[in-house]
Amino acid sequence: MTIDPATTALVLIEYQNDFTTEGGVLHDAVKGVMDSTGMLDRTREVVEKAREAGVTIMHAPITFAPGYNEITSHPYGILKGVVDGNAFVKGEWGSEIVDSLAPQPGDIVVEGKRGLDTFASTNLDFMLRSKGIHTVVLGGFLTNCCVESTMRTAYEHGFEVITLSDCTAATSQEEHDNALKFDFPMFSKPINAGGFLELLSTSAGSASSAGSTAASSAEAPAPG
Repeated sequence: MTIDPATTALVLIEYQNDFTTEGGVLHDAVKGVMDSTGMLDRTREVVEKAREAGVTIMHAPITFAPGYNEITSHPYGILKGVVDGNAFVKGEWGSEIVDSLAPQPGDIVVEGKRGLDTFASTNLDFMLRSKGIHTVVLGGFLTNCCVESTMRTAYEHGFEVITLSDCTAATSQEEHDNALKFDFPMFSKPINAGGFLELLSTSAGSASSAGSTAASSAEAPAPG
């Protein structure tokens, strides 16, 4: 497997204070798995090196207006937990992307995420295709919820999907591990952050070498 930065997008799902940071509504629920994987530090490293290599960086936060009028008045499942906890409300600290992964110039913020699958209520698919993206790399929250939902749709839409196994977290180690073991291999190519960065470095080196060879050939004098 090789990585072409020009046709690769790193999609960061819900790296927001309500998940990532002490005091966030849902932080205590994911803290154990976050600590076990070191996912924030690993994600920061991946983002920095991917950005330097020319990979498209996309942030996909979930946000709601106060009162959650964008969704049913009788939520159930995971969205009921969001509403009951008053999480991810626009304009509040909890909905902000964590400072250490704040969008930088050139990054893209995907707007309109209101549910689990990042494709469902946003123009993510349009942006990926408009930019000629073939490979989608995923990290974020929750391993078995929004990351998995987005992974499945990306797979169905024909993208090459890579999931960063140690850049995700769930509300329990069991749920996290089960998703990685049973679901991720069906709809993606799971790899850890270190493995992805090695692929990125190797692919960049091969491209540089090929470019140098082509330049040398072009400059070589024609036979007399």
